[in-house]
Amino acid sequence: MSRRFFGTDGIRGAVGEYPVTADFMLKLGWSAGRVFASEERATKVLIGKDTRVSGYMFESALEAGLVAAGANVLLLGPMPTPAVAMLTRSQKASAGIVISASHNPYTDNGIKFFNADGKKLSDEVEEEIEEILSQPMETVPSPELGKANRMVDASGRYIEFCKSSFPHSLSLRGLKLVLDCAHGATYQIAPQVFAELGAEVIAIGAEPDGYNINEGVGSTSPAALQARVLSEQADAGIAFDGDGDRVQCVAADGTVIDGDELLFIIANDLVRQNRAPEGVVGTLMSNLGLEQALREKGVDLVRAKVGDRFVLEEMAQRGWQLGGEASGHIICGEQTTTGDGIIAALQVMAAVVRSGETLLALKSGLHKYPQTLLNVTVSPDFLLAECAAALDESRRVEEVLSGRGRLVLRPSGTEPLIRVMIEGTDGSENLMLAERIAQTIRDAH
Repeated sequence: MSRRFFGTDGIRGAVGEYPVTADFMLKLGWSAGRVFASEERATKVLIGKDTRVSGYMFESALEAGLVAAGANVLLLGPMPTPAVAMLTRSQKASAGIVISASHNPYTDNGIKFFNADGKKLSDEVEEEIEEILSQPMETVPSPELGKANRMVDASGRYIEFCKSSFPHSLSLRGLKLVLDCAHGATYQIAPQVFAELGAEVIAIGAEPDGYNINEGVGSTSPAALQARVLSEQADAGIAFDGDGDRVQCVAADGTVIDGDELLFIIANDLVRQNRAPEGVVGTLMSNLGLEQALREKGVDLVRAKVGDRFVLEEMAQRGWQLGGEASGHIICGEQTTTGDGIIAALQVMAAVVRSGETLLALKSGLHKYPQTLLNVTVSPDFLLAECAAALDESRRVEEVLSGRGRLVLRPSGTEPLIRVMIEGTDGSENLMLAERIAQTIRDAH
């Protein structure tokens, strides 16, 4: 069955445009309540959200739908996506729902689900929800209606969980850190976590008003953090995205440290502790330099499809505990079940404290290859696999790159785009080759 609504990371789109509408969310809550219903215990579903203004509307709609299906609802309020995963596990809930469009602007919103284990839903469960969405909505009899309550200590529970992932023998005392919370879901939690572990914390992007989430701040807009790290002469900067499942760092000199580099720092720290991971899961977009740097440390890199759910699936299949993406989705499997910006940042800062070295020094063993990424807009019905001209040109480019670079050509999972990525030793050649393929797609389209 092909899914109509679920993409690679839940349901997402412009607020007010189907399916990101109040009436759809009502029906989605009801459908999810039906699917998560259990004969063994009362159905309990947690709902968290980021700080965008439309979250109020969708929270109420989902709550009503779930209650109509007989599910009990626990409202968490503004809460990072990984916090909802953690609390779903700790509360023995049937599922968790996050209302967020991650790094997108406030005019977008979306829905992510977690199962009872705090993991992303399987394709089969998403398809089951979609199948029930096509049925008429029927409210359960009044004696079977669910109830809704608010969890007043959700932030405190997650703060303690995050702190427990940082070694008890270490402290962040003596470090000045700038935290960029993207005016998003980490705005209260992240500064408190790092301050309680001893750091001097300067918070930016921590004044959400419902409309400013990700606006010129956060992990996808690091310039504000870079400037503040330099002006404060801070030891490092840490930037989260709107829902807190991504992280990027900034070194004391303003250099951005991306997800590939953070993965290397965490993996190498484990090597130094004689706890070397058997392997690390990256994606098709992970830099070739990361693969080579890990190999020099005796650690394998395996590439999954782009998307943290595919990284998690590969990690589970191999029994590995570390994976992530260059975008900053870092999954520390020893600590939690999903990408978590705060917990990943804590593992990086533990490496800084344990080694006594700076972020720049810790990433120095990784030499990244230049990458060029071009996005080619296509019509929604364009099929790359049927575009012979683009495939032929790609083969010619791969022959040029043979032995000294690579090509990744793929359709976007969320937009009508074809992504062309060339990685090689020569940045100007990368751009020229990527443009050749991009132009071929435009001409054929």
